[in-house]
Amino acid sequence: MGLPDHHLTEGELRIRAFHPHWKRLIVPFLALVLIIAGSGAALYFMPVFEYIFYARVAVAVLAVGLLTVWSFVPYLQWKNTSYVLTSHRFTISTGVLNKSTDDIPMSKVNTVSAEQTLAERILGCGTLNVESAGEQGHITLRDIPQIQDVRAELFRALDDAVDGEP
Repeated sequence: MGLPDHHLTEGELRIRAFHPHWKRLIVPFLALVLIIAGSGAALYFMPVFEYIFYARVAVAVLAVGLLTVWSFVPYLQWKNTSYVLTSHRFTISTGVLNKSTDDIPMSKVNTVSAEQTLAERILGCGTLNVESAGEQGHITLRDIPQIQDVRAELFRALDDAVDGEP
């Protein structure tokens, strides 16, 4: 997931690979349910008239369009966003049609902090802030699952990188 094994350097070990938290899929799932229920009700309660076939086709086309925009695309974005923590770097990969990959070498990471709202603490996710000496300087990663475990593993990888042993 995210970073194939053949892209790892010699001696580099994969520590953790994950997607954003599943809470990003709540709104697309609710949209899916509402669109299916709404289009089903529209088709069921549609009065019989001369152009009923065209009206049903219009409802179906509208439902498919809305499902694509509000449910399918957000799911694909979630599924194609991955984070990979290795012994040498932290990789962020995003994109459905166009792929974008950012690597943060462990040697360039200065600060790591985590933030959690009450709801995020209940769900076990949060926001990870990584400051590095690179060009971007500051990266905010939202909806990281098991944020405290990821943060602890990131600190262990940073300590190992400073000590010089992967």
